[in-house]
Amino acid sequence: MLNSKMAAEGGGKEMNEIKTQFTTREGVYKLLTHSEYSRPNRVPFNSQGSNPVKVSFVNVNDQSGNGDRICFNVGRELYFYIYKGVRKAADLSKPIDKRIYKGTQPTCHDFNHLTATAESVSLLVGFSAGQVQLIDPIKKETSKLFNEERLIDKTRVTCVKWVPGSESLFLVSHSSGNMYLYNVEHTCGTTAPHYQVLKQGENYSVHTCKSKSTRNPLLKWTVGEGALNEFAFSPDGKFLGCVSQDGFLRVFNFDAVELHGTMKSYFGGLLCVCWSPDGKYIVAGGEDDLVTVWSFLDCRVIARGHGHKSWVSVVAFDHYTTSVEESDPMEFSGSDEDFQDQMIHFGRDRANSTHSRLSKRNSTDSRPVSVTYRFGSVGQDTQLCLWDLTEDILFPHLPLSRTRTHTNVMNASSPPAGATIITNASSVSKFATLSLHDRKERHHEKDHKRNHSMGHISSKSSDKLNLLTKTKTDPAKTLGTLLCPRMEDVPLLEPLICKKIAHERLTVLIFLEDCLVTACQEGFICTWARPGKVGLLSSQNQASSPSGTVV
Repeated sequence: MLNSKMAAEGGGKEMNEIKTQFTTREGVYKLLTHSEYSRPNRVPFNSQGSNPVKVSFVNVNDQSGNGDRICFNVGRELYFYIYKGVRKAADLSKPIDKRIYKGTQPTCHDFNHLTATAESVSLLVGFSAGQVQLIDPIKKETSKLFNEERLIDKTRVTCVKWVPGSESLFLVSHSSGNMYLYNVEHTCGTTAPHYQVLKQGENYSVHTCKSKSTRNPLLKWTVGEGALNEFAFSPDGKFLGCVSQDGFLRVFNFDAVELHGTMKSYFGGLLCVCWSPDGKYIVAGGEDDLVTVWSFLDCRVIARGHGHKSWVSVVAFDHYTTSVEESDPMEFSGSDEDFQDQMIHFGRDRANSTHSRLSKRNSTDSRPVSVTYRFGSVGQDTQLCLWDLTEDILFPHLPLSRTRTHTNVMNASSPPAGATIITNASSVSKFATLSLHDRKERHHEKDHKRNHSMGHISSKSSDKLNLLTKTKTDPAKTLGTLLCPRMEDVPLLEPLICKKIAHERLTVLIFLEDCLVTACQEGFICTWARPGKVGLLSSQNQASSPSGTVV
């Protein structure tokens, strides 16, 4: 279906051609057509008026080495399969579990990674009518139903996630703009809950449930105006980033229920949010067609990325390509394998030494550290974009190299030779930023136009501003402030790659160790092998299980 030679080589004249591979500085990413997951009949789903297709992964640590499991929803259906990824072709005839719902549709789901075993997994599923179900697709038991009578909230569940490090607490957001904290051990009661205020702040309030015995929800958060579209916990689980239809990113200290910082979209609602592996940066995307990078420490926008032609539906950091390196190789004591292993586990260990490497750059004898964060985005324009967040954006107060490449920021007193950290020639043509040389100083009041104009922003921007009918904050008053800097006041990122990869709007982007996974509203979940991962794993697979289907 997708293996037109022209499309594969990227040389197609048709704008509508779908790409089956793309090249970055790491090498070539290839679509594995045999590893496509979908409904068993492989028929495109008629997605009109349906909830977005979402995907969740869990590893059950079984002894076979094939512990990955995938869950996805398509329309009224929910599927649970063994995920074979880059190793073997997908066998869609044998789902471990399949459920078809009546009267309501699944909208989102999340596995508890802490409690997952080969015999049992805890899967939360949110629904369009507001309920949340806890199921075990291995034991095939429906454990519990929360908000069953819809007494807590009658609106669609937009996001559900287990609280990091907890076996029993989970958080649910709704299109009402409310968010609820539940405990799986507690009931929801037979009457509507009564609340008392725990904490109030600017455009948010948190209530506890008033009752004689402990019941769900434990907490009710009311955040912003309009729907709360998505939330994400920081890597250490202490902070919570929420994006809402009012266009605001709000970051809370989760345990202290206090607001840490806010950011406003350029216009329209924000739809998606994610954290960098070290928790220092947040990326949000939405109806302004932009990706916006926000510094957690400085509480300000540090860059915007423009590549999508429509709303951005998912943003995600690639923990496996994000890298931090000392410019002096003698700094690292250990073998190359140790160093590679350290890079691979960058996102997994909360207190790993990469953090100390990052902090070293601020010490007095700061040896240069080159850091590049990789993140990706997919949108309703059916395009996948990959982005690099580089030193010239992260540390703009330090001198930039005059060459238009990704550069390593040097110690101003004695810049050593060999400043560029990426030698691949293709990276030079796609420089991460535009017009940084005349970056405006923050304390200057007067506007300062830069080389790029606003022409690339959709002319529909004034129409989209009208979506903000209920907001208390006038968009005109936030534009040009720290909440929402003008376009010319922050660096504009260009995508490393921007490829059309589907016929329908994209709803999923997940980075795994060997591959990245995308899904579109037609119900097709695609696996893209990372550079060098196809042949290697196929040959291993042939050696160990000759009877298996090899990609």
